[in-house]
Amino acid sequence: MSLTPPPPPPAPAPAAGSAARGHAPAPAAKASRSPWRALRHRGMRWWSVANLVSNAGTWMQLTVQNLLVLQITGSAAATGLSMSVQAAPALFMSLLGGAAVDRWPRKVTAAVSQALLGAVGFVTAVLVALDRLDMTSLLVLAAVTGTIATIDAPACALLGNDLVPVEDVPSAIGVGALVHNAGRLAGTALAGLTVGVLGTAAAYAANGLSFVFVASVIPFLRPAAGAAGEAGPHPDAPAERPQRPGDLTVREGLAFFARRPRLVALAAITGVSAVFGRNYGLTLAVLVTGPLAGGAGAFGTVSTVLAVGGILGAVLGARLRRPSVRLVGTLAAAGALLQVVAGLSPSLAVLLVLVLPMAVVESVSDTAGTAVLQTDPPARLRGRVLGVWSSIATVWGLGGPPALGLLMELAGARGALVAGGLIVAGTIGAGLLLRGRRAPVPVTVPLAHQDDTPPLGTLGTAA
Repeated sequence: MSLTPPPPPPAPAPAAGSAARGHAPAPAAKASRSPWRALRHRGMRWWSVANLVSNAGTWMQLTVQNLLVLQITGSAAATGLSMSVQAAPALFMSLLGGAAVDRWPRKVTAAVSQALLGAVGFVTAVLVALDRLDMTSLLVLAAVTGTIATIDAPACALLGNDLVPVEDVPSAIGVGALVHNAGRLAGTALAGLTVGVLGTAAAYAANGLSFVFVASVIPFLRPAAGAAGEAGPHPDAPAERPQRPGDLTVREGLAFFARRPRLVALAAITGVSAVFGRNYGLTLAVLVTGPLAGGAGAFGTVSTVLAVGGILGAVLGARLRRPSVRLVGTLAAAGALLQVVAGLSPSLAVLLVLVLPMAVVESVSDTAGTAVLQTDPPARLRGRVLGVWSSIATVWGLGGPPALGLLMELAGARGALVAGGLIVAGTIGAGLLLRGRRAPVPVTVPLAHQDDTPPLGTLGTAA
């Protein structure tokens, strides 16, 4: 990834009284919309390098782990079981993990969780090298990894946001998506080389080292001026109030999420999209190999175009400054309508023309939604809000593919794409229309009684 040089520093502010002496103030510099603007900040540059190393290590391990499970058990079902065991803690423990992130110093939490994940990688490497890794120990290690991740994921996400001003959070998220994809490509390629030269255990050891590298970088990171943690919540969020004893509870995070229409709407948009759309690895695979009479090579081409579109969308999403839930919904609905047209594609060529904008729109929508999710709540609640989100996302992540598979059984690949797209677009469109018709009701709340969890309906209509 090439890093563009930082822009020249802004001109110093005029000295006090200069306006009185007839000197006009310098015009404000135009806000940058460069997708790379997050990299102007030294901490984000180091964090991006650390995440590139970490993602490469993670994909090295993931590449060899499924093969290792197959070697141990000879069962494809066991491979799926190991993935489910690692994902399960997010369903039950994400709320506690988010509360821990709000309670403990963020840098310490992220560094310790990364070090613990590194330790799991080293333990696995030793067991593989000694030929002592069986299915039971592998499932235990997967469960431990998933449990640590319930703390590590929100801690690292919020730590990254602290390294840039709040208006650069979309850029940081877009850069993170590009780093993820680059790490995936590098890790997959390195896995084959490492296993061929040094053996399977080396891939686990490399992943352990990648976590240690991230943990060693974290103490040297410094928050940027105007960062999300310092800038406070989104402008439409309810006012902060002084911290009170007993505030750091899971219940408070749940209450804030449930009473915040923006977040409920974001969850609804993302959920319906995740269940009835986006699972293109399933729907398009059946469409290409079935009605369009293509083979594995044809679906590989479609997958490549989807990946390119995802990268382009991450770059475009990184240009956003203040994304809104309305933008997320509009993009998701547009992607759903493209999905409907894709389901009617008469040929592979037409499908290839459609999947690129589908992937671009999906990626921009994801970047905008993540930025809203991570900047909307008050700083003291962000860990718990991410915990709530992780639990919800795990539910639709586990339930979406079976529901879509059932729809495909009933309606076929084309019918599932068309019906799913119409459900997504119709649901989002109805929500936007209802919200547009609801007139804002101004509510005056004395400052002494302001709370960051107001009743539903006192937040206005801005999305």
